[in-house]
Amino acid sequence: MPLIKYINSNETITQIDVPNGSTLMHGATVNMLDGILGECGGAVTCATCHCYIDMAWLGKTGKAGHRELEKLKLVKNRRPNSRLSCQIKVNDGLDGLTVYLPETQVLNTL
Repeated sequence: MPLIKYINSNETITQIDVPNGSTLMHGATVNMLDGILGECGGAVTCATCHCYIDMAWLGKTGKAGHRELEKLKLVKNRRPNSRLSCQIKVNDGLDGLTVYLPETQVLNTL
């Protein structure tokens, strides 16, 4: 299982073995990691699993699809490395990936 490093806004590091084929969100939520809510369970309808991928790993996590990009427009403090963790499937190539968690999972109000 790939070891994923999650770093919260207080710089606390939590390392989790996440099964291949699972998502970054699933790895965080089943381990009750604060910072990723995943309210929609990965259906790309809420953006409460927003995270920041370490810039060195962006090329290995794949590109965000149209639905993900639309949801990311709603996220406060969006950055070029913002992703929805429910849309990143874990594989052996992601062993050692670093994921940064936002201070809060707050959406822009329209």
